[in-house]
Amino acid sequence: MAEITITTTDGLEGREVVEYCGVVSGEAVIGANVVSDIAAGIRDVVGGRSGSYEKKIETGREEAIADLRADAEELGADAVVGATFDYEEMGEGMLWVNLSGTAVKTRRA
Repeated sequence: MAEITITTTDGLEGREVVEYCGVVSGEAVIGANVVSDIAAGIRDVVGGRSGSYEKKIETGREEAIADLRADAEELGADAVVGATFDYEEMGEGMLWVNLSGTAVKTRRA
């Protein structure tokens, strides 16, 4: 199957939604270790960016996207519309990343 397109909009330019397959989601829980937490805290205090946290969040997003695509593929969809990310702190050093949207089947308009 071709790559599943994911968009935050409710449609896809040049493609018509012909079937709604259902709500899909992808999730990831990420954590940081104590050493990178301390280093990130120091960088944050002096005004720098926390590269270690940014990388972990990027990894979480990528995992959530992969999960979402797998769910959509199981439903026979070729796209996901209305996708939104949500980030929640679950506990000390743990971050939950959720991506959800509507799986659809499309055809070229």
